[in-house]
Amino acid sequence: MKRFYILFLIPFLLIVSCSDETTVYNEDPQDNLRVETNETILENSVVYDKSGVLDILDEATVTGKKSLTAKNDVAGDYPLTLVAQVDVPSFSGGENLTASHVDVNGDYAYVSYNTVSDGYVGGVDVINISDPTNPRVTSRLYYTNADINGIKYDNGYVYLAGGVDSERSVRATSNSFISKIQASNGRLNLDAGIVYGFQEGFNATDVEVTANTVVVTSGQEGFVTIYNKSDLTTSNEAPFMDLRSVAIKDNTIAVLDASTGISILDQNLNSVRDIAIDSDFGDNTKRTLDFKGDQIVVAEGSKGAGVYNASTGSFVEYIPILLNPDNVDGADVVTNAVATNEKVLLMANGGAGLCLSEEQQSDNTDLVGIIQLEGSINYVASKGDYIFAASGKEGLQIIKLNRPNESLIARCSDLIEYSTSANLNVDTGENLAYRGSKRFNDFDVSGSLLLCGAWTVKNDVNINENGLFEMNGTFVVGRNNKRKDVTLDSGATFRVEGNLTIYGDLVLNEGTTMEFIGENSVVNIFGSVVTNGDVTVSGTFRDVKNKF
Repeated sequence: MKRFYILFLIPFLLIVSCSDETTVYNEDPQDNLRVETNETILENSVVYDKSGVLDILDEATVTGKKSLTAKNDVAGDYPLTLVAQVDVPSFSGGENLTASHVDVNGDYAYVSYNTVSDGYVGGVDVINISDPTNPRVTSRLYYTNADINGIKYDNGYVYLAGGVDSERSVRATSNSFISKIQASNGRLNLDAGIVYGFQEGFNATDVEVTANTVVVTSGQEGFVTIYNKSDLTTSNEAPFMDLRSVAIKDNTIAVLDASTGISILDQNLNSVRDIAIDSDFGDNTKRTLDFKGDQIVVAEGSKGAGVYNASTGSFVEYIPILLNPDNVDGADVVTNAVATNEKVLLMANGGAGLCLSEEQQSDNTDLVGIIQLEGSINYVASKGDYIFAASGKEGLQIIKLNRPNESLIARCSDLIEYSTSANLNVDTGENLAYRGSKRFNDFDVSGSLLLCGAWTVKNDVNINENGLFEMNGTFVVGRNNKRKDVTLDSGATFRVEGNLTIYGDLVLNEGTTMEFIGENSVVNIFGSVVTNGDVTVSGTFRDVKNKF
């Protein structure tokens, strides 16, 4: 049995280290670490089978009060797309890994893995996300004697927090460890040596990095420990009963203790404020907390997400779990992790999926719905225009928010914002123009239409005879496993400035025109470009899959 924290119930190793101090080692790569050198394995780890437009199931749909195909639907906010999935690593002795943590920094996502079975096995992926149409696993590390429960990148180094079997290790003085590995241009460099530190506690659960320090929490009978960033020597520590997570904002440290609640600490680990929480956080499970403005959002298991005022400690609200599936064990319908991104709040609700909510003018948060993903959502992170969801056997799912570009909004600011039907139909003779960011079900243009912003369409797009469709921004059609086509009929024109993605075919019939504006347009077609007769394609654009 072992003790380590992931996002659902798991067994733990009942061993207490006899060391009271953190020990630091500089070492060369050993037999229990291995870097994946097979580029084919790395390349094939990224899959696009289910990529494309994502639906969001609102409360009425989830409860069965509204059909998914209702014709009177209003076009939904948040036109999300699934960019790709990254399969969970698998190697000899490490066939049962699951994603445990995600950190996003610049052009890269850093993913840690641990194992739910007995024994200590883990891994690390570095994923290049600089091109949203083509994420790539650039580096992968296997650990054969360590679970990696938390990961953070900062200024050329990756910091890993996890658990090791100290009885099998000649270096480990405790089961909880922090390591520092050099990383540059998406590559982990073991040849530069690895710096390790160890601390009390059955397993290290989370890690945060500041300008000069590294802060690590360890679980039952553990500590919150502050390390010097340069060499991972201990500068300060404080004991807690059962730490699950740490978050830092400015000079304030917040830790989540499953036995009591939130503790707000200063830089010297002195208690500034305690926020008591009586939720059942579960035995041996990881739960996270995150700052959102002047509030703290806490993953509270079956209660959903709890929101608290960070300054006063007062309770603000509970955001419940929207979906309670019939075929999922109730123990798996829990909020494991929370993440915030501007006005968006994301809840990883295990078997109940990934819930998206949005902040309102008041302190309240409105539920938007469940993002239509497969798998049990165990962890979520979000930064910039991306969401990263760790979803059990489905691996890491990379989702694009498709927020409109600010300069685009400025150029189209005189247009009215679209707010009506999810089934867009522009009749012959109509001349319409909108700005915004919406999800459509059906899309049919016989007249003239201009859209400025970010838009997704779940079904086929038809630009009928002599119709004109102009788009500035982002436009995505279909999913890779449910392909839909964009069809231009005789005399139709499709004018593109921005990013066009079609999970299906682009069908250009006799006398149609496909025009790309500007110098930076991108087209990514997963099906084929079908031309039936004489057609015109003009302008400068990047053809991601060379389909033209």
